[in-house]
Amino acid sequence: MQFCLAVFRSRNETLYLANLLNMSGYRVAVINTPKDAGFGCGISVRFDERIFEQVKNSVFSKPFRSFGGFYRVIVEGNRNTYQKIG
Repeated sequence: MQFCLAVFRSRNETLYLANLLNMSGYRVAVINTPKDAGFGCGISVRFDERIFEQVKNSVFSKPFRSFGGFYRVIVEGNRNTYQKIG
């Protein structure tokens, strides 16, 4: 199983992106950023990798100042692997 994260340091910006995507018909969730991702404290928008381009376009079309990057999360049993992407 795998999914993607858009990582932010700002709760307001995370919620703004999640609402923007939800209003566009995409299913996303707001989650605490896993410590294993190496990004420190923060929250993220979790989404299916199939909508990566739409999420990326949404992020780069707005002036998000707390955006930290995109990560692919690969779940293998009890272990998660994080890869910075795009």
